Amino acid sequence: LYGFIHSVLALEYVKVFFKKTFGKLIAFYRLLFNIFAVIRLYLIWELAPHPSLQIYKLPPPYDYLILIPQLISLVGMIWCFKYICFKEFIGLNQIDRFFRDDYSDKDLDENYTLRIEGPYKYSRHPLYFFSIIFLMFRAEMSLFYLTMFISFTAYFYIGSYYEEKKMVRLFGDDYRDYQKKVPRIFPFKI
Repeated sequence: LYGFIHSVLALEYVKVFFKKTFGKLIAFYRLLFNIFAVIRLYLIWELAPHPSLQIYKLPPPYDYLILIPQLISLVGMIWCFKYICFKEFIGLNQIDRFFRDDYSDKDLDENYTLRIEGPYKYSRHPLYFFSIIFLMFRAEMSLFYLTMFISFTAYFYIGSYYEEKKMVRLFGDDYRDYQKKVPRIFPFKI
């Protein structure tokens, strides 16, 4: 449900509808999209059934060792944001442009840039890769958490498929060449 709503709200024609309906307020779309995503995620996490079945619980010191891959994945996420604009990703740049007098209507929406440097040389979606690693390594695994992990991993993979269709529309052959050279999520070809 979360993935479906998230994907529908990310569709270009939904944003075009929003822009036609609300005009220049499209500048607030990305921030509202992200706030709504966090609220939905929290509600699903809280309202979903939490089966008490525990799959494993690592004893000390292994429960602390599991923090190493999580820390590495957090560093990887920060590395990703070195190559994309965090404020653009969140939606703050769009709002900043809205309040300036020197914008065009095109500037009020997201600015897309094709990045093929840093982590993007190894994975077309390194944020998804590092998120999967972060979520995978856990000192305590319950049936609920395992179900959520599998769901998010599936969503990352399915969502990346639709994101890539948009990137091909935006960047054409440059993105197609990039797809041929760099794996989608995992930084190795299977």
